Amino acid sequence: MSQDNTTEKSSVTDGAVEAIKPLGSYLEEVNPPTKKALVDLDSPELYINRELSFLQFNWRVLQQALDEDLPILERIKFIFIFSNNLDEFFEVRVATHVHWATHHPQRTGPDGLTPQQVLTEVSKTCHKMVDEQYRIFNEVLLPQLSKQAIHFLRRRQWNSKQARWIKQYFNNEVAPVISPIGLDLAHPFPRLINKSLHFIVALEGKDAFGRDSGYAVVHMPRSLPRIIQLPDELSEHGQSFVFLSAIIHANAKELFPGMKVKGCYQFRLTRDSDLFVDEEDVEDLAHALKEELQSRDFGTSVRLEVADNCPEKIAHFLLQKCHLTEADLYRVNGPVNLNRLLSLLDMVDRPDLKFKPFEPAHSKKFDKDIFNILQRKDIVLHHPYQGFEPVVNFIKKAANDPNVLAIKQTLYRTGARSQIVDALIDAARQGKEVTAVVELRARFDEQANIELANKLQEAGALVVYGVVGYKTHAKLCVVTRREKKKLRHYAHLGTGNYHAETAKVYTDLSLFSANKNVCDDAQRIFLQLTGMGKAYHMNHILQAPFTLQTGLFDLIDKEIENKNNGKKAYIKARMNSLTESRMIKKLYQASQAGVSIDLIVRGLCCLRPGLKNISENIRVRSIIGRFLEHSRVFCFAADGAEKVYASSADWMDRNLYHRVETCFPILDKKLATRVKHETIDLYLKDNTQSWELHSDGRYIKHIPQSEPFRVQSYLLGELTSKQ
Repeated sequence: MSQDNTTEKSSVTDGAVEAIKPLGSYLEEVNPPTKKALVDLDSPELYINRELSFLQFNWRVLQQALDEDLPILERIKFIFIFSNNLDEFFEVRVATHVHWATHHPQRTGPDGLTPQQVLTEVSKTCHKMVDEQYRIFNEVLLPQLSKQAIHFLRRRQWNSKQARWIKQYFNNEVAPVISPIGLDLAHPFPRLINKSLHFIVALEGKDAFGRDSGYAVVHMPRSLPRIIQLPDELSEHGQSFVFLSAIIHANAKELFPGMKVKGCYQFRLTRDSDLFVDEEDVEDLAHALKEELQSRDFGTSVRLEVADNCPEKIAHFLLQKCHLTEADLYRVNGPVNLNRLLSLLDMVDRPDLKFKPFEPAHSKKFDKDIFNILQRKDIVLHHPYQGFEPVVNFIKKAANDPNVLAIKQTLYRTGARSQIVDALIDAARQGKEVTAVVELRARFDEQANIELANKLQEAGALVVYGVVGYKTHAKLCVVTRREKKKLRHYAHLGTGNYHAETAKVYTDLSLFSANKNVCDDAQRIFLQLTGMGKAYHMNHILQAPFTLQTGLFDLIDKEIENKNNGKKAYIKARMNSLTESRMIKKLYQASQAGVSIDLIVRGLCCLRPGLKNISENIRVRSIIGRFLEHSRVFCFAADGAEKVYASSADWMDRNLYHRVETCFPILDKKLATRVKHETIDLYLKDNTQSWELHSDGRYIKHIPQSEPFRVQSYLLGELTSKQ
């Protein structure tokens, strides 16, 4: 789509527009848009910094909170998602750059920025974004919630009855579970838990022991809710809520009898939460991870959030104790942990203020005759529009089928209570050969995966943890069945995790197949994961870390060759992230050859489209909406013999070289056409939820010039049982 069809959304407030500008301004100063062809495609000015690209993505998430076409409770959900995304960004990416700035200060990525340069720009950008987040929360969303009779009451708004109830709640529910820590020689500054809510209290006077240090710290246990609903009889109209922070502020003096509370200020510390285990130097990976998990809450400090009314003296005191600088300090006008307020959605029973529920399409025949159906044809499901239940039932059916001899499955993220894991346990207890490749290093799911691995082992399943140095990210299941004295394989390959809950809100693809070549490839991948030996030859599947990058390069090179020979050539691909510099360079080469390239990249994108003589044939868009776009689909014209692949891998360094991934073709032509239509072509038509990336690194939202088209809404209408 040309730039003539895009404008900045007119309904965005002036403040929001201003907040967008800094995200692109640095890129314009350091990396001015190229005016002429560059011979060197490795030039840093051709690559957007991945951290700044992530912040652009999170900005697009935040803008959903301003979309008046969305129900108000869904809009406020995007505030919480933005907050959670930013937490993880600091815990992992910022923490990594802090480490590099200390130990590898001259290190640079494809964009040429040093770690300290990145940290400087991240700090400037994040401060503006956080200010805008709280402005939207306080000035836009809370007033609109109030219009819907959902009230958040500030302390000055409490009447006498409400104040008495809140004081009683504090005495009965809060005070008994907290322990204020006075700061003196016997009680030095406490070791703060990552992302936990704390208060620093300024005191005057001496306590019973004659101490007068002046400060105390109060830690809020995670068991305490961050928002509290007042009884209906105390709410004059609708539902009324108060923040836990307001309750603490109002009653802090009760914690320090006989002393004067001069101030009470909330704060929260974010720490490095990435885990490091030297896999080649440990005998028991699970045990090593357990030990490392115990220290996750106490990693290096990377960010301090404080109430915006906290005095400079106290803020600097906290920075000193946390070993941080002024650039790491974020003053916020509201609760410091907004993502914990997600519980509001469960506390408010207002279906009219949420997305209309839908019933995923589901065929009972598929569950009953799955093996017979797959003997005749492949099946593709498009989640969440088509239900994830058939994936669960495929494994349940295999577990209870007397003709099934073995089930092999990869498990990356499954959820706390997984019917798939239960089915594998049932199969193992029935004497079937069950092999589970459990990825213990799935970030923030390590503890859950250790526990499910133990459950599977106790049931008699063979559990392996993949290959040292390579995360097993592939979504793969192979069922081996005896049929007429012969063994036959059935496979499920997916772009998303075996997680029934996220499958309700993530868009993903599932391929079921009994194709011998595809199933043999899948079986060989399991043999590589559990055994030892050289990489197997694959019939159809491209596999990281062996053939995925080279296979994709071959497909792109073929498009270049076809274009040079006057044949039909194009590339259409969608993924979560595009950051790998060699892949970007290859796309630049294809663009220079005249190959038309359309990319749908939800999150990070380090490629600069629209550069004259380099990437003018490349268009990049991002779709942000009700569902998290998670499918990876790659399409190549192949001179009319179109090739369509689905994959578990993004085009990132880690996926292409440091993980076990699969990229599998959709061999059935009708299915391939359908997949391309539903996951690529329709998305290129979206003019309401889509954002276009410009060469300066900024994203501009499309504004409908004709009939509005929301691709997710369209697919809900076309693919689900009902809306």
